Amino acid sequence: MAVPKKRISSSKKRIRKNIWKGKGSGAALKAFSLAKSLSTGNSKSFHFSDKKERNNLINNQKKS
Repeated sequence: MAVPKKRISSSKKRIRKNIWKGKGSGAALKAFSLAKSLSTGNSKSFHFSDKKERNNLINNQKKS
């Protein structure tokens, strides 16, 4: 026979909700920081190339 689950106390509910919100806040802060460093050109941990740079690399590889 099915038994209903016990009710979660409001304090546990609040704690879990705050942890969940904190994780999202941390991820947003990290993403904003990365975007800021990319826009200023000071990024050391993330590399991306634009189309011109990528085409130059491909053309140099074809020549050799």
